[in-house]
Amino acid sequence: MSAASPFVINITMATFQDEVVQKSMETPVVIDFWAPWCNPCKQLAPILEKLAVEYAGKFILAKINTDEEPQIAQAFGVQSLPTVFALVQGNPVDQFSGVMSEQQIREWLTPILPSPAQQLARDAMALAETDPKGAEAKYREALLLAPTEDSLKICLAQVVLKQGRLEECGTMLDALAARGFLEPEAERLKSELEVRLAAAESGGVDEARKAADAEPGNLLLRIRLADAYAAASQHRKALEICLEIVKQDFGEARNEAKTTMVKIFDMLGPASELTGEFRRQLATALY
Repeated sequence: MSAASPFVINITMATFQDEVVQKSMETPVVIDFWAPWCNPCKQLAPILEKLAVEYAGKFILAKINTDEEPQIAQAFGVQSLPTVFALVQGNPVDQFSGVMSEQQIREWLTPILPSPAQQLARDAMALAETDPKGAEAKYREALLLAPTEDSLKICLAQVVLKQGRLEECGTMLDALAARGFLEPEAERLKSELEVRLAAAESGGVDEARKAADAEPGNLLLRIRLADAYAAASQHRKALEICLEIVKQDFGEARNEAKTTMVKIFDMLGPASELTGEFRRQLATALY
């Protein structure tokens, strides 16, 4: 059965990191430590393999022959066979040794596997970049199952914004802010929304550029152009415009340019090279 199923894989030291640890970041991995001479292993294996196929990707069954891969077994402290571990996001969350019935294993799996709402959210996440409308439908379905899950509301607001429905995204963020706080991801989304709203008011890059060129001394129009560039994912151009204003002005425009830069940093995230590069330049310009 295992040879015919993509949900049952044989693991070696060479494949452990990618096929077990990395995969467990997205999907629970059940590790079956076994050996060819172990009769209880032969009883347990068909049950685990049957369930892996039946659950169709809700978990991956990783089979490790301890005769061939003793280092992995030692790392997990395996003392008897069969021993089964569940790995979620790189960490062991449960285990059992010996043979269990199919029903017992189903019950053991229940708290390990994603809930229906979590599975819908994972499906939505996979669609977010290529099919935001499809992702939106799945997030909404997930929220029907878990209506108080704020992380789902943030994800829904993201795909709504991706589709250009700025006002609707703003309403969602306002509802989240009514709790008295916003998660970092919601703050990032709020910054992106504010930049895109400002860009929409300016009419996009072409219109904003025409307006700024028509009044070269109007620094606020230059900031609107930066907003338009940022909304069009031309972040470096946007940051360069704002940084130049911070360097040459000491009034309202300087504060607004700095605020716009901070919003773009939020959009890009702290790990972005652009964020690090321009944070340093902004600090030098200000102090």
